[in-house]
Amino acid sequence: MGFVLQACLNGAREPGGHPNLPITPDQLAGAAADCAELGVASFHLHPRDVLGREVLAGPEVATSVAVVRAAVPHAGIGVTTGAWIVPDPALRADLVRGWAGLAAGRPDFASVNVHEDGWLDTAAALREAGVGVELGVFHERAARVLLDHGLPRGVVRVLAEVQPGEGVAHADLLLDLLVPLGVPVLLHGEDDSAWPVLDHAVARGLDTRIGLEDTLLDRSGAPAPDNAALVASAR
Repeated sequence: MGFVLQACLNGAREPGGHPNLPITPDQLAGAAADCAELGVASFHLHPRDVLGREVLAGPEVATSVAVVRAAVPHAGIGVTTGAWIVPDPALRADLVRGWAGLAAGRPDFASVNVHEDGWLDTAAALREAGVGVELGVFHERAARVLLDHGLPRGVVRVLAEVQPGEGVAHADLLLDLLVPLGVPVLLHGEDDSAWPVLDHAVARGLDTRIGLEDTLLDRSGAPAPDNAALVASAR
């Protein structure tokens, strides 16, 4: 399996937080197509409703995924299941379970944060829906929870997610715990940790990601024009 550079197109950032932050399905599709021209074949996005709010409801998820898939038909497309979107764990799992019937709008994979209440139920709901699971691990405590439980079925990769203000040392702490699990690990940072951790991931031969979800700045610290510019710099 080759090295993966994933593009994380929008995340939880507020509409208007960047001039070219993609929010609508068409904007997400355009950003994905620009990144695909640079060789990206894996995308992570946060579907929104017509007001720009993050959603887990099937119709909005399906619309975003289907429109992006039409623009990048050979790419893998993933979404979030973040608990901040639907705080009730049972409702969140029910919504995710409903993705089974989304046809062309069903994502290929979705991220589940191990530190969030109901993560195991959400992971199980994804598996029932035929959606691969990316497990997000933010800190040592979450890594140890995962180690104690073991990998749920359906996991395609683990995301070692280094938070702002943390750096390479924290990345290595997570990797020492997660790499022995035997599944692909995608290592990435956020904001001030984004570029140092991306370079560290490359140096260690690990999958990584970049995009306006993780940073609004290019390597020089100047505002990045768009997702494609970040991907070009990462490449």
